[in-house]
Order: sequence, then C-alpha cells, then structure tokens
Amino acid sequence: MQLLKSVVVALGVSVGVAASAVTAQAAEIKLGVASALSGLAAQYGAAIRNGFELAAEEINAAGGVNGNTIKLIVEDEQGKKEEAINVYKKLIFQDKVLLIFGPTLSNSASAANPIAQAAKTPVFGTSNTADGITSVGNFIFRNSVTEADVLPVTLETVVNKAGVKKVAVLYGNDDVFTKSGYDNFAKALKDHNIPVTTTETFAKGDVDFKAQLTKIKASNPDAIVLSALLAEGAPIMVQARQLGIELPFVGGNGVNSIKIFDLAKGASDNLWVGSPWSLSNDTPENKQFIEAYTKKYGMAPDQFAAQAFDALHIVAQALKKVEITGDVAKERAALRDALPDVSWVGATGPFKFRQAVDKAGKPAGYDADQTPIVSVTKNGAYEIVK
Repeated sequence: MQLLKSVVVALGVSVGVAASAVTAQAAEIKLGVASALSGLAAQYGAAIRNGFELAAEEINAAGGVNGNTIKLIVEDEQGKKEEAINVYKKLIFQDKVLLIFGPTLSNSASAANPIAQAAKTPVFGTSNTADGITSVGNFIFRNSVTEADVLPVTLETVVNKAGVKKVAVLYGNDDVFTKSGYDNFAKALKDHNIPVTTTETFAKGDVDFKAQLTKIKASNPDAIVLSALLAEGAPIMVQARQLGIELPFVGGNGVNSIKIFDLAKGASDNLWVGSPWSLSNDTPENKQFIEAYTKKYGMAPDQFAAQAFDALHIVAQALKKVEITGDVAKERAALRDALPDVSWVGATGPFKFRQAVDKAGKPAGYDADQTPIVSVTKNGAYEIVK
C-alpha cells in the first residue's frame, strides 16, 4: 500500500513537473501596435492594423514562435504626436511589450521614437518614410522604404516613360513627411537637371488649392510633383482636373493607397508612385497575401497593409532567436540584436535591413533595403510600369 502510494505521489510529481515545463515553455509574446485608428490618418492606420492581425493569426495558427503565442496590443495614436508619445509610454512601461510597431505618420515617429530608444525598446516602423527616422538610435527599425530611395526612381521612370521635361512642385510645408518628400524630390530634380516651373505650398487641413493650382497651370509644366498625405492629396487631384489640368501627378508614399480611388474618384488617373509592393505583383507570396487579406476583410489590401503583414513576419523570424524568460529588458535587447540579420521574402518581395547613420555619421538604426516598383493609376487601379 505504501509502495502504491509512493508510486502515485511520484507520478503526481512527474506529471506536475511535466505540466510546469510545458507551461514554462509556452508563453505569450506581447508586441505593441501604435496605429492611427481615428482621425485623418486612419485611412492608413486601419489597413496597417489589418495587416498585423492577419499575420498574427497565421503565425499563431502555425504554432506561434517556438511554441509561444504572439499577442498584439493595439492602441490608437490618432495620427497625433502627443497621442503617439502617450501610447508609447503605455506600451513600454505599463504593458511591457517587447517591441512597438508604428506609429503611422513620420511626424509622430519623430516625436515618439526617442522615448523608445531611451527605454531600449525596439521600434519597427511600417509606414514612416521621412528622412532621419532611424537616425535616432540602434533600437529603431523600419521596412517602409524611404522617400530618398523611392522618389528618384519614380521621377526617372516618369521622365523616361511620359516624356516629362519640366515640372511644377506642390508640397505640404508643415509636416515632417511631406517636407522630407519635397527635399528628396528637389534633390532628384536637380540631379536629373529637370527645371521647376514653380514651387507652391499648402498646410495640413487646407481644403482649397485652386490658387496654387492656377499658378501651376500658368507655369506650363509637363507634370506636377506632389508631396502630400491623402487628406490633401486627393482633393488636390480633384481640383486640378476641375481646372482642366490633365497632367501626370508624381506622388510619394502618402498618396500610394487604394483609398485614392474613393477620395479622388474620377480624378485619380495618371498618378505615378513607387513602392516595393504592388497589388498587381504576381509573386506567390503576394498572391497568397492578397487572397488571405481579401477573404478576411472583404476588400483588397494596400501598401500599408502589406508592409505591416511582412513586418510581423520579419519580427517573428528574429524572435526565434530570443529566449522568452520573463526578463523584459533582456528580451528587448536580444530582439534588437537579432533583427538586423533577418532576411525575408514576403508580400513586398525580398527584404533585408541596411544600417542607417546618425547626424554625426555614426551607426544608428536600420532602414529597408528593397527595390521599388513604379505604378501608375488607370481606370481605378494601379498598373505596374514596365
């Protein structure tokens, strides 16, 4: 009897130990998502959230990361710098996430990323493309290809394919992203010896652009170079067509969204943009992503959803090298160390990081090393320019 009791106790201990071991091995990996889910930038933020949620479902359904489940903690930063700062503080110090994806706009990233850098918490931008975002420090990453990389390629393609010889420039002068876009467009125009007939500006929240467009029309350009977000970019295109301006628009990341077809409606044709992703790109990885996204959300994805989807998969690859022990500071550091070496082929094509430098020329964070695809809008769709 005593022997039987001893065996039962021993078995109980063994089962208990085994159960504890399983519990210890299976953990929840908390990752923050700071996305603009309200306000004007929600036109990007909703798609970004969808991309992350789709990727998390796929990764978890396939067994997670080393048996651990990814948990996304999604917060609305409203596309505002102050809210992005508040969201970062919550995710870092209260929720104790291992990494933050976001924020949506470059303006917000420039304000909030220094907080994460100081707290030694990795940040992964999927939609901010302005200059200087990753120069903050070695905890800042992004897979959104910079305007400095994309805009010269877009401009060169328009020149070669549409015979553009001189352009007018229109940009938002009170936003980090649109100002950076202007700076990069200006450099590319100078490098290609393309004359600028006139340079006009606007401010965030403006709704009437007819005065600027009238000056542009009078300057007789072959195309309009536009650095804007959707909120201003779409009405600019509408008002241009109303004034009889049928010229090509050469845009940046801010207007590269299928939302342009809803917001600009019949005025959305002849917009040239560059991105590593295109809805028309028929690689197996992209076709699989588009099919899964459309099935889940009942609509086609855009560039921002694709970049978010790939970003989580990239982080998941790095997490495979991170031991999850409950020591958040140690896990954050290990994740930061693992990320730079990740290469991935996803919806946006082959991806790897390249190191950025700070203002002093010293190594800092990491940018995307990808080749952009140039597309032009025709009949409510993007067509790859070949």
